[in-house]
Amino acid sequence: MVRTFTGRAVLVTAATAVVSVIVTALVALPIAVRSADHAARADLSEKSALAVELLTSERAAARTRIVNRLRDDGIAVYLVRRGAADRPGLPARVVGRIAAGEDVDARGVVDGRAVLISGRPLTGNDAGVVLTRAAGSGTAARVLGGVWIALLAGLAGGVVAGALLAHFIARPLRQAALAAKQLSAGDRSVRLPVRPPAEAAELATALNQLGAALQRSEGREREFLLSVSHELRTPLATIRGYAEALADGVVTADGAGRIMLGEAGRLERLISDLLVLSRLEAADLPVQMVAVDLADLVGSAAEAWAPRCAPDGPRLSTELPDGPVMVGTDPGRLRQVVDGLAENALRVLPSSAPLVFAVRAGERGGVVEIRDGGPGFTDENLAVAFQRGALQQRYRHERATGSGLGLALAARLVERLEGTIEAAHAPEGGAMFRITLPFAT
Repeated sequence: MVRTFTGRAVLVTAATAVVSVIVTALVALPIAVRSADHAARADLSEKSALAVELLTSERAAARTRIVNRLRDDGIAVYLVRRGAADRPGLPARVVGRIAAGEDVDARGVVDGRAVLISGRPLTGNDAGVVLTRAAGSGTAARVLGGVWIALLAGLAGGVVAGALLAHFIARPLRQAALAAKQLSAGDRSVRLPVRPPAEAAELATALNQLGAALQRSEGREREFLLSVSHELRTPLATIRGYAEALADGVVTADGAGRIMLGEAGRLERLISDLLVLSRLEAADLPVQMVAVDLADLVGSAAEAWAPRCAPDGPRLSTELPDGPVMVGTDPGRLRQVVDGLAENALRVLPSSAPLVFAVRAGERGGVVEIRDGGPGFTDENLAVAFQRGALQQRYRHERATGSGLGLALAARLVERLEGTIEAAHAPEGGAMFRITLPFAT
């Protein structure tokens, strides 16, 4: 079994050439035989007319030479006198027509062989000359013999053409395979030249785009890991510092304990977010979809966050409908998303800035909006808001930031809940995050 692309291309082109030769021979053979037969009959008719003319005008010695020359060309000569041929074998109907003064151009059987017959009467009496030649004269055999030569030529041409074609087509495939190996080995800088044909150019473009995407993705991964490492290192350093201070008796246990407990909780939340995000990307985080009233769930969340906003914090308000807005979702996971968005907003909101929890019924499902009057985001940053660590990298030197996991986690959770989430500018001047969930059925 041929396994290489080159071998298969050679095999296909060679087989195509052989089939083409055979089909051409089958079509051409009858045409060639008919053409040869027509040419032979025309030649025999011309020679019979010439023979009559010469035999009636030349001397006896000359007539003998003419007859011998015709016989050397494979043509038998019959003389017809007084209604009979000079030797047996000639069909009676041919003799009769010559005796009657008619020309003859026909096929017949003489001495058991199929022959072409051409006869001309002699002027002024019941005599004439008849020439015969074997029908076909080996035309079919010659054509069939030529087929073998064409077949071998077709095979040779097919092999050469297949090899050239395979080399031309396989070269970009080999280059693509080499580039893929380099990418898998970690070389993200490899790029292929984009050259015709169009299919090869598309393959090269796709691999180049893949390499660029991997390069960007790994860059973001490195930045994210650096960010997470920093977030982990900060509370660990605080806990270690206070533990050493306690060991040295520099601080009291009550004050150090509170600080260490707060930093440990921060570590726990970060590790929990990492675990949830990894499970979401592995698609093994369980969700329990039930009918949920968004107005009730968001109202409860607002009540829980109210103490964090009073007395000198942001101004928390709600926009809830009069009736229920029923959606199919996991209430625990949705509350996790709402709490995460509220946590992000409180981190950057100045005193007295608005924070709004809103619920309404949309065209495609129930809608939850978390809006604020904080510094907000630019259009460019809104486009990458849900990428892990993207906003944290951009704003860590300008404002308070978290681990960079919160928005990515919210996006994955909402997707798992079969909903959508988008980031936009809020009417209050800050950021708005809109969650849309399908209505309960």
